[in-house]
Amino acid sequence: MAATTERLVINNRRNRFGKWKDHAELLAALVSGVLIVVGWLLDSYGLAAAAIPVYCGAFMIGGYAKAREGMEETFKHKQLNVEMLMVFAAVGAAIIGYWAEGAILIFIFALSGALETYTMDKSHKEISALMKLQPEEAVLLESGQETIVPAAKLRIGDSILIRPGERVPADGNIIEGMTALNEAAITGEAIPVTKAVGQEVFAGTLNVQGSVVVMITKPMEETMVQKIIRMVQTAKEEKSPSQLFIERFEGLYVKVVLIAVALVALLPPLLFDWTWLNAWYRAMILLVVASPCALVASIMPAVLSAISANAKRGILFKGGVHVEHAGKIKAIAFDKTGTLTKGKPEVCDFILREGANKDDVLLHAASIEHHSTHPLAEAIVAYAKEKGSTRLLNPIQVQDTPGAGVKGRFDDGEWRVGQAAFVGEQEAEHFQNGVAKKLAAEGKTVVFIQDTNGIVGVLALRDEIRPETLAAMKALQKQGIQLVMLTGDGEETAQAIAEQSGVDRYVSRCMPDKKAEEIKRIRQEIGTVAMVGDGINDAPALAAADLGVAMGGGSDVALETADMVLMKNELPNIADAIKRSKKMNRIVKQNIVFSIAVVLLLVLSNFMQVLDLPLGVIGHEGSTILVILNGLRLLNG
Repeated sequence: MAATTERLVINNRRNRFGKWKDHAELLAALVSGVLIVVGWLLDSYGLAAAAIPVYCGAFMIGGYAKAREGMEETFKHKQLNVEMLMVFAAVGAAIIGYWAEGAILIFIFALSGALETYTMDKSHKEISALMKLQPEEAVLLESGQETIVPAAKLRIGDSILIRPGERVPADGNIIEGMTALNEAAITGEAIPVTKAVGQEVFAGTLNVQGSVVVMITKPMEETMVQKIIRMVQTAKEEKSPSQLFIERFEGLYVKVVLIAVALVALLPPLLFDWTWLNAWYRAMILLVVASPCALVASIMPAVLSAISANAKRGILFKGGVHVEHAGKIKAIAFDKTGTLTKGKPEVCDFILREGANKDDVLLHAASIEHHSTHPLAEAIVAYAKEKGSTRLLNPIQVQDTPGAGVKGRFDDGEWRVGQAAFVGEQEAEHFQNGVAKKLAAEGKTVVFIQDTNGIVGVLALRDEIRPETLAAMKALQKQGIQLVMLTGDGEETAQAIAEQSGVDRYVSRCMPDKKAEEIKRIRQEIGTVAMVGDGINDAPALAAADLGVAMGGGSDVALETADMVLMKNELPNIADAIKRSKKMNRIVKQNIVFSIAVVLLLVLSNFMQVLDLPLGVIGHEGSTILVILNGLRLLNG
């Protein structure tokens, strides 16, 4: 854990420097643009001599960052890159007297680079949030004595005390006590899980009720939280196939252009009747018209327009590459709790013994549960108030048994609210012809109510699906997208929610590491995959997916890890975002084909000596303007 913490500190330092660098690059690009306008005005009024120093300033300010980056990458990889080619093209234009054209090339490339870096460079903030899950201190039990020690010093076999309201500092097994643990951070399950002696607990989970003694079974670096951190790091550091292809294409493109420029400058005077001055002039034109400015403009304006159009509709993309991936999605994996469902249990069934008074039974149950902090108790109290029980009773005595239930004494006798074992297994099993078993098969959590005469009622609770879930799933299926639900719930609950939500299939009992594995399996079976989630436990899967989508009301870790955020928590927006991304991909393809065709035409015209530099610049910059305007069409939705 110490090594992970040290890396985190280093990454945070890099983050601060990276933010300053991003702002500096953007500011430099904007200043460069202003200087170009000033130089053009001076040139227009016949002050060409005064315009040249201004253009030089635009060159140096706008091109410094990219020139430095290009040289560093060249020395590091021993290979020229597009950054260096742009610098050569701009300098070449200046050498033959076209200062404005060279400065514009620098400005466009610097601005696009700064924006791309700013929108895509989101380095490891999610790890900081993950680290907060694991407590820094623990209560160590030795010879009956309690000692507060750093959690990092815990060893296998140590016994620690975990009180109500505290987070578990390390993975282990309960050796004393019984409690209910909120495992939403790990499994995504909204309803706390009852844990007794011999059962496993995970670091980062929250102890809701009861004090327990836990024996450490895993070293700190192997806890579930640490595994999540490592998986997020690994997934974020992996390069996508498209990124690797672009890097390979970049080196080849630069080599081809520079070789072509050298050949145009040297061979025509030797093989044809060209003069050396004419050959140099043609070589400089080639360097200008073959620059990748139009190719860059083919992508970035369209991407930024798509990002802007989505943002207006509450869909936040963290970078252009993620918009591109959204248009290629073949399958989407959904977390259940808080994504397909509302994220908290609600009473969905209330069944009474024959002859029982519904209002009276609910009033007694809510009056007892009002003294418990368990989420199920809160849901029951809320349900009672919704049904009119606004003034609760005051029990003479209340006893809360962690992981089992609550009992309270009133003037009319003792009442109990809790699990089957708390009210009597046999009676619970046969109540109303086994209705509890049927409710459990539907994925519901069953709570029994008992008075002095036996079980008087049953409450069934469930984390209900969002109202818009089914419509959102149908919209995605119309686009031919396969839908998979990944949940930490058991088989019965998972099956019930899958049927209600309309997904194509589901995977139950999915721990965070298994979710990431399922994402990889789906990618192999179907293709490009997205993951939609809202919890800390979804972070590895969000990072492993080609597109990670977080609900706007989700955890900080999910928001930081995801590539796309639904700010309004509206699932139907996913289908809209994918449609918009597909349109963007079509526009990008149109722009790329058009820009390459223009470059080929200009290169051919230059070789045939029917193109001079002004026409070359007009053709080159004109094609750039056209592809930008084509990309801006996305702003209309």
